[in-house]
Amino acid sequence: MRIPLIAGNWKMNKSPNEAQEFAQALVEALLEEPKAEVLICPPFTALPVVADVIKNSNIRLGAQNMHWETKGAFTGEISGEFLKELGCQYVILGHSERRQYFAETDMIINKKIHTALQIGLKPILCIGETLAQRENNQTLSIIKSQLDTGLDNINDISNIVIAYEPVWAIGTGKTATPTQAEEVHNYIRNNIAQKWGNHIADKIRIIYGGSVIPENIDTLMAQPDIDGVLVGGASLKLESFLRIINFQR
Repeated sequence: MRIPLIAGNWKMNKSPNEAQEFAQALVEALLEEPKAEVLICPPFTALPVVADVIKNSNIRLGAQNMHWETKGAFTGEISGEFLKELGCQYVILGHSERRQYFAETDMIINKKIHTALQIGLKPILCIGETLAQRENNQTLSIIKSQLDTGLDNINDISNIVIAYEPVWAIGTGKTATPTQAEEVHNYIRNNIAQKWGNHIADKIRIIYGGSVIPENIDTLMAQPDIDGVLVGGASLKLESFLRIINFQR
C-alpha cells in the first residue's frame, strides 16, 4: 500500500524566524501520527532552524533544489551533500518554475536526480505541460518525454516521487479536474510499469501539484492513482495546510 505524501513547497517565502515559528506550530498540531507522510520544503536559509524544530517529530524535511555537483566553483548554488547534512530527506527537482525562469532542461534535471540518489536524497521529480501544450493535445507526449529523459539511465526508481504539476494550474487558481489529473497519473503509472515492471509501478508515489487547496483536496485524493499532493500557497498557512494533511477519502 502506498503511503500518501503531503508536501509543502514554501518557495521563496518565510524568513528563518517565520519558518521556525510555523514549524513549531505544525509540530504541536501534529502530535498524533497523521495518515500521510508530511514533508515541508523551506527556503535554504530556513533549513537549519526548521530541521532543529522538527527533528523529533513526524514531519520530514526537504529542499527546493540542488546542484548536480556535490562541490566546486558554482557560485550561488547548493550541494545535495550540504542538504543531507542539514537533515533533508527529500529534494524537489525540475519544478516548473525552475524550468521556466532558470532554463532547466530534462537533461539537467536527470543529472540532479542521479546525484540525489547517489547521496541518499529522495528526489521529487516534477513534470507537466503548459496550457498551449494541453490545448494542442500534447499533454501525454510531453509527459512521456519528460519521464524518458528525466529518468534516463536510472535502474532503481523506487526512492523517486513523481509530481505531476500542470504548468497552467500552478499559482493560477486553476486546478486540473480530478478526472484530468487521474488520467495523467494513470498514464505515468502505466509508463513506469512498461519500463520498470508492475511491482515498481505499484509502489512508486505519484503526487499532484497545481493550486491545491482545502476545497479540492478530498476529490483529488479520492482518485486511485493520486498518492498525495505538492502544495504551494496553501502550505504557508497553518489552518489550510492542516486541512490538506487531514484530507478525507
